[in-house]
Amino acid sequence: MGELVLAAEEFTPPGPSVFNYPAIFGGVTKPMVLIVLSAVIIAVYFAVATRRMAIVPGKGQFALESFYNVARNGMARDQIGKDDFKPFIPLILGLFSFVLVNNYFGIIPFFQIPTMSKISFPIALALVVYVAYHYAGFRKHGFVGYIKHATLPKGVPMAIAPLIIVIELLQKFLVQPASLALRLFAAMFAGHLMLVLVAVGAEFMLFAGGFLVIPAGLVVVAGIAFTFLEALVMTIQAYIFALLASVFIGAAVAEEH
Repeated sequence: MGELVLAAEEFTPPGPSVFNYPAIFGGVTKPMVLIVLSAVIIAVYFAVATRRMAIVPGKGQFALESFYNVARNGMARDQIGKDDFKPFIPLILGLFSFVLVNNYFGIIPFFQIPTMSKISFPIALALVVYVAYHYAGFRKHGFVGYIKHATLPKGVPMAIAPLIIVIELLQKFLVQPASLALRLFAAMFAGHLMLVLVAVGAEFMLFAGGFLVIPAGLVVVAGIAFTFLEALVMTIQAYIFALLASVFIGAAVAEEH
C-alpha cells in the first residue's frame, strides 16, 4: 500500500497541454495536416468506390450505399422534408464523413488525435452549418418572411411576443451554432484526454515495477475497452452533428415554425 501511495504522489497526470502541437513547418501543425488528409481520404474513397457501380452491389458498394442512405434518408430527407432535402444531401453527407474520419484519427496509431478536439475546427464546421441553414431560410421565405418565421411562432399572444422574439433570436443566431460546435469539441476533448490518461498511467505503473505491474495490466485492458467505447462515441458524435445540421436546415425551410 505504501508503494502505491508513493507512486500516486510521483505520477503527474496529463492535462490540456497534450493538445498543444508544435509547428511542423511554417506554422502548420499536425491537426492542420490531418484536416487536409481527411478531405483527401474521403474524396479518394468516394471516387474509387463509385467508379464501377453495379446493379448487384459488392461488399464495398453495399457499405458505401448504406452509409449514403443514412445521410440521405435518415438525416436529410427525414429532417428537411421530401420537397427540399435534395440540394442539401452533399452537405449532410460531407459533414457526416468529414467529422467521422477526423474523429477516428484519435484512435488510429501514429495519428492519435481527434482533430475535432481542437475547438477551431468544430467552430468552422458550425459556421458552415450556420450559413447553410440561414441561407436556406432566407431563400425559401425571403428576408422579412424568414426573420418572422424564425422568431415568432404562430399563435403566440402579443403580450409575450417581444420576449419570444428575443429568445428565438438568441437561439437561432447564437445558441444553435455554439452548442453544435461545443458538443462535438467537448466529447472529443474529454475522450482523448481519458485515453491519454489511461496510456500514460499504464506506462508509469509498468516502469515502476513491483506491486504496480498487476494493476498496470488491468489498466491496459480497461484502456482497450475504453478505446472501443470511444470509437462508438466518435461515431455517435459525427452522426449527431450531421443530424442536427439537418434539423436546423429543416426548421429554416419549414412552412410553419
